[in-house]
Amino acid sequence: MSPFFVMSLLFGLTFGQTASLCAPSEYIIHVEKRECAYCLAINTTICAGFCMTRDSNGKKLLLKSALSQNVCTYKEMFYQTALIPGCPHHTIPYYSYPVAVSCKCGKCNTDYSDCVHEKVRTNYCTKPQKLCNM
Repeated sequence: MSPFFVMSLLFGLTFGQTASLCAPSEYIIHVEKRECAYCLAINTTICAGFCMTRDSNGKKLLLKSALSQNVCTYKEMFYQTALIPGCPHHTIPYYSYPVAVSCKCGKCNTDYSDCVHEKVRTNYCTKPQKLCNM
C-alpha cells in the first residue's frame, strides 16, 4: 500500500469518527413552578457531543476567521408542550421545550442554546416528581 493511501484512510477514519460524535442524545428536563404542586420530569432529546475546535496560542497573529469555536447544536428541532400537574387555575401550567431531531457542529446561537462555559447543576426537583413521556 502506498503512504498516500494509508494517510488518506487514517484521515477518513479520524474525521468520520469525530464528525459523528455530535448527535441527538436522550435527556431529562426537570420543570417546576413555584405555584404548582409537582415537578415535571420530561424525557426529550438534546444535541450533545464532540465538535472539532481550532484555537491557537498565537491568537493575535491569526485572523478571527482562522479560529473556530464550534459547538454541538441543533440542525433540526421542534417544540413540544407539556402540562405541569397540580397548578392552581390562575397559573399557566404549560411548559414548551425543544426536541432535537438532528444536530450539527456550528456556532452557538443564544436564541435557542445555552452557550455557557461552566455547567451549573440546576436540573433537579424540589417538589414531588411526575414523569412525562412525550
